[in-house]
Amino acid sequence: MRPLPSGAEGLDWRMTNSLALRIAAGLGFLAVALGAFGAHSLKGLLARNGTAAIWETAVFYQFIHTVMLFILAERTPFQPGPWWSFLIGIVVFSGSLYLLAATNVRWLGAITPVGGISFLVGWAWLIVCHATTAR
Repeated sequence: MRPLPSGAEGLDWRMTNSLALRIAAGLGFLAVALGAFGAHSLKGLLARNGTAAIWETAVFYQFIHTVMLFILAERTPFQPGPWWSFLIGIVVFSGSLYLLAATNVRWLGAITPVGGISFLVGWAWLIVCHATTAR
């Protein structure tokens, strides 16, 4: 068992429905903020880079999968597998697209499919979870 970070001795680090819900809400807030930031503050940069559509794709996928995080956080029992797959997908897929759009560093596009695979794993996991609980 690894030691807790300094000052965290009394904190419970397990994923709970409540924590999952708060993380999902934070990602929803961030999706709105990043969408507005891209449409307004970064509009000129994204136009120069020709990457506005990439930014919009990142926001879109973040929104959709944030809604799924929220739905999964509300379910009992909590299903951590699909939830974590969607969270990793948001960070890697949308995160790499945000960076690519803002920096125009094209090799970042090579990372994006890893996040897409994480999304697919999450959806497949839900198929399997539902098939085993529907009996």
